[in-house]
Amino acid sequence: MAGLVGERRESPDRFARAVAAIDAVNRDDPNVVEVRGRRGPKELLHAELVTEWVRRLAPDAGEPLLLAARGHHLRRWAIPRRSYPDGRAGYLRWRRTQHRAHARELGDILEAAGYDGATVERVQAIVTKRNLGRDPDAQVLEDALCLVFVETQFHDLAARLDRDKMIEVVRKTVRKMSPEGVALVGEVDLAPGDRALLAAALDA
Repeated sequence: MAGLVGERRESPDRFARAVAAIDAVNRDDPNVVEVRGRRGPKELLHAELVTEWVRRLAPDAGEPLLLAARGHHLRRWAIPRRSYPDGRAGYLRWRRTQHRAHARELGDILEAAGYDGATVERVQAIVTKRNLGRDPDAQVLEDALCLVFVETQFHDLAARLDRDKMIEVVRKTVRKMSPEGVALVGEVDLAPGDRALLAAALDA
């Protein structure tokens, strides 16, 4: 990944302060999950996974992308999905509201950590995926989110949906991903039955 993904102007202290502040907020998530044998606040563990996948996808990722990965779901539990109407229109409204809230609160944290306005705006643009399809950093984040979905939600969703519906979900997910992201799907640790279903969906 060249261009935006590769840009680095790192200040280790500033970056560490920002990540610590983001993690401190997400540590308050009342929703608890177990991931890779670890049990803890959902958004804290989710942010760690997204960050890991971003580093796999873009080893030279700069601070804006890494900060967006860490804070993209900041305090997501504060605006529950049930507070918006059912259906796709309600979901899209909820998601837009979440994106704006994440970007705003993450911006406050980054400013407090010492980041300049241009960097804050850049992180916010990645979080909101403002130019998805044209912004390589936003695509890396989207790929990482899809990979975390496969790793953490695929099994439970496959248990609730029939085979054809699950294959449709996988196809929709893959359409949002880059070829590099799709290539990493095969490296996600899945149960044999889930792996077979995923393979069938990707081959269909």
